[in-house]
Amino acid sequence: MVNQNQRNINNQQRGMKLMPQKLRDRIPPLYAQDGKGGRAIVYAKYLTPDSHWTFWACEYDGEDTFFGLVEGHCKEIGYFSLAELEELTGPMGLPVERDLYFKPTTLAKIAPDLFTEIEKGGE
Repeated sequence: MVNQNQRNINNQQRGMKLMPQKLRDRIPPLYAQDGKGGRAIVYAKYLTPDSHWTFWACEYDGEDTFFGLVEGHCKEIGYFSLAELEELTGPMGLPVERDLYFKPTTLAKIAPDLFTEIEKGGE
């Protein structure tokens, strides 16, 4: 369950929108990059500045759900929620931030260990 009060506090503290309109207009809808594997483009990077969690967004449903790579205790490809990112804080209480300097790149460049067939010239 999303804690709206915590989301509001985090939004004030972070001083940025996690999903500004310009990014909403650029990121493709869910399933638009289906089958691309490591060649799928990552459009946004979200991170917890006081821990090791990073969220890489490839697709967005236009409302709340992203598809991409989550890197924390391990690396996983899957879905994550904008509402949860807005609510999440790290161990020192810092909210998730969007990397303002991130440039779109492929999943294979971010996580080559998950896409070894790209490195070997396959796919």
